[in-house]
Amino acid sequence: MIHLASQSPRRRELLDQIGVPHTLLPCEIDETPVANEEPQAYVERMARKKAEAGWQYVKQTGLPDYPVLAADTSVILGKKILGKPENSQHACDMLLALSGTCHEVITAVAVYSDRNVEVTISRTKVRMTTFSKDVAKKYIATGEPNDKAGAYGIQGFGAVLVDSIEGSYSGVVGLPLKETAELLNTFGISPWHASGD
Repeated sequence: MIHLASQSPRRRELLDQIGVPHTLLPCEIDETPVANEEPQAYVERMARKKAEAGWQYVKQTGLPDYPVLAADTSVILGKKILGKPENSQHACDMLLALSGTCHEVITAVAVYSDRNVEVTISRTKVRMTTFSKDVAKKYIATGEPNDKAGAYGIQGFGAVLVDSIEGSYSGVVGLPLKETAELLNTFGISPWHASGD
């Protein structure tokens, strides 16, 4: 059993997929990048901060001290971090910047316990199809881009905008399963039969 410091339904589904029982924790942190912060350093810092905040919540509320897992996913175009869009125009700008290009999705996964905190990184290259502003607006109208880094979701309607990927599909969704399983194993939590741990 673990605690998940995330409100992402996608991360819940991915943990369910590999058979890791979990409870949800609230997770509110400042996600503003610091000046000149490299993308990988940013996602790693965010994952650590989320896991640490989750652990502090566990201690303050007297919840069982299961390890806390947190993750952060960012879409990187060049060296620019594309976070969640602020509004429809921002989403449109991001989508058109991604159209016809290859970008990188970096996901950091952190697990925090009373023993230590460990972090793993997943990097995936994503090539987008070339699409028009009209297509971008129609996609935005579905509402899907609103809470997605880079303004698209590969697991939803946004899949039609993706030409190919090189790396972890689940990492692009928000939780790289191979890396997550390896990390949880270091804390004595095995996927598939974790409910018996």
